[in-house]
Amino acid sequence: MVTGASRGLGRAIALALAEAGADVAVAARSKKDLEETAQGVERAGRRALVVPTDVSRYEEVEALMARTRGELGRLDVVVNNAGVAKVAPLVEMTSADWRFMLDVNLTGVFNGCRAAAPHLIAQKSGKVINLASVVGQVGLPGYTIYSATKGGVIALTRTLGVEWARHGIQVNAIAPGWFATGMTDEAFANPKLGERLTRDIPMRRIGRPAEIGPLAVYLASAASDFMTGQTLFLDGGHSAA
Repeated sequence: MVTGASRGLGRAIALALAEAGADVAVAARSKKDLEETAQGVERAGRRALVVPTDVSRYEEVEALMARTRGELGRLDVVVNNAGVAKVAPLVEMTSADWRFMLDVNLTGVFNGCRAAAPHLIAQKSGKVINLASVVGQVGLPGYTIYSATKGGVIALTRTLGVEWARHGIQVNAIAPGWFATGMTDEAFANPKLGERLTRDIPMRRIGRPAEIGPLAVYLASAASDFMTGQTLFLDGGHSAA
């Protein structure tokens, strides 16, 4: 089950999991875009389940998990990817901006983990992959609220990985750096800003969505059974510089 699967990194992760042999439930608010992702899953020869979902609403996420298990037969991998961002100096942000990003980026991850818990704990197995961000660790002006939510995802992942280890469930996070997605188009449309952001990346380039898929497949597979509570930075060296 992949949230935020209508486009960008979520779509790339959903397609990579399908190509690795998984049936995939895809969730987001846009049904039309989800259906395009589902078509890609089906082209890979796997079953797709489209479930329009607002991850900030627990009852919708709970229904998503139940439908995934009921219609696809099992719930083995939960990818909490849905996210939103507004970039501006903190002094220009409002309480509504804070609540908007918190509800989707952090509460949405809590909802995904909590709603999946009864299913994964009962079967004593499962993989949870949360999407954090390089700015959950690296400071960047204009991203104060977004960074706070993603730092929360890192902390939640670390602690839940420890808490659920006894249940045979691994909880890890991917922290992407700058990738070519709709969420970053505006930043890189400004040549000066794009050059400045790329300068912070030792590889001197941004990531391609297809590059996140193999890491997600690894975290979803038995190859990562001895790893939990970890955040893996996929950022061209940005967080290490």
